[in-house]
Amino acid sequence: MASPETGTEHHDHGHDDHDNNHGVHGHSGPGKDHGHSHAVPDSLRAFAIGAGLNFGFVIVEVIFGLYAGSLALLADAGHNLSDVLGLVLAWGAAWLSRRAPTRLRTYGYGRSSILAALANAMILLLGTGGIILEAISRLSQPEPVQTGIVMVVALVGVAVNMGTALMFMAGRKGDLNVRGAFIHMVADGAISLGVVAAAGVIALSGWLWLDPVVSLVIAVAIIAGTWGLLRDSVNLAMDMVPTGIDPEQVEAFLAARPGVSEVHDLHIWGLSTTSVALSAHLVRPGAALDDDFLSETCAGLKARFGIAHPVLQVEEGRMACALAPRDVV
Repeated sequence: MASPETGTEHHDHGHDDHDNNHGVHGHSGPGKDHGHSHAVPDSLRAFAIGAGLNFGFVIVEVIFGLYAGSLALLADAGHNLSDVLGLVLAWGAAWLSRRAPTRLRTYGYGRSSILAALANAMILLLGTGGIILEAISRLSQPEPVQTGIVMVVALVGVAVNMGTALMFMAGRKGDLNVRGAFIHMVADGAISLGVVAAAGVIALSGWLWLDPVVSLVIAVAIIAGTWGLLRDSVNLAMDMVPTGIDPEQVEAFLAARPGVSEVHDLHIWGLSTTSVALSAHLVRPGAALDDDFLSETCAGLKARFGIAHPVLQVEEGRMACALAPRDVV
């Protein structure tokens, strides 16, 4: 039953396969920790506006890149197009993650945000491969570049990318997708500045080889900026403990709870790029099963570690739990 004061649910049940006499599952109630707000979050607006602005700028870059004969401008357009795809994926995932759970999708659609972050990273890396191949071929046969056009278009790119980055600045610390969008927009702005500088040097020196060299630098910058996003999204997809949470500290917190003599079968994973879940078995010999213990433990997990969806099974410890060994999942 659910406690009206704490919002914590608990259920008595038997687990023959776990060799337990009884257990308790406690988790934060829907009205407390993971309710679905109907207000449109700032991140959704930012993804929509950012995708629209960047797609319009991609078209401008392609037109003037072809006209000016600049591979650096076309490389930047390819990079920005991959960012548009990433923003659209993240936008869709952010929208999906707000949908309520169903009987078949009991966790809702939160993991779509993890898949979007992973797809975003892979799209960026694939697009970078094409830039590198074209730049290498142009190193041997540099082509003329209309530097004035390149500089003007690239400066517009600086404004578009930095303006979009500002929209993601506030939420970058709490959401992997928002962080990825922020990093990419800042990197794009810096890359556009590099294109401006390269065009200026070409105009003064006539070094046409500088255009493909700048393209290679852009490619390296994309790979460097994407690696962290790829690593974190793969880790979340593989249910690794989210970055910033120390499982040993979590276990120590649970072990220090009143009456707890042992913690085992502890799992911590990301339900989405913003929500963290936990499940654990707590051995409390002879301790009464009460809502206060569960609600205070859940509140502590959220306040100290940002874990808003804990599931706790309390055992008396009179019989060994089959899931107690660390090598058993």
